[in-house]
Amino acid sequence: MLELMVVIAIILILLGMAAGRYQRSILRSREAVLHQDLRVMRDAIQQYTLDKEAAPQSLTDLKDAGYLPQVPVDPITQQRDWVTVSEDILLSPEQTTVGISDVHSASNETSPFENTAYSSW
Repeated sequence: MLELMVVIAIILILLGMAAGRYQRSILRSREAVLHQDLRVMRDAIQQYTLDKEAAPQSLTDLKDAGYLPQVPVDPITQQRDWVTVSEDILLSPEQTTVGISDVHSASNETSPFENTAYSSW
């Protein structure tokens, strides 16, 4: 009976270690998706601005114009609640209007791997 309890205790310890590693790998994959989504949206904003000679006024403009298949879900907040930055920056002399120039996550959490806020990426 004692041997069975020792084996069960070892199994529980191993399961606890595996669950912790699993949670870390899930978070790492969410961060990788966040990096990719931000890169794609920033490229779409820049391409839209250069093509249309006017910056998009919302992320929906990018979707409607075909620059994004859809506005992605923020992998950290699990919502489409991106924070857009509008600045008076002109990417070309032909640009007629200003609008969105950057996008960030709406999460106030900090990455345990990079020690920076997701909203600053």
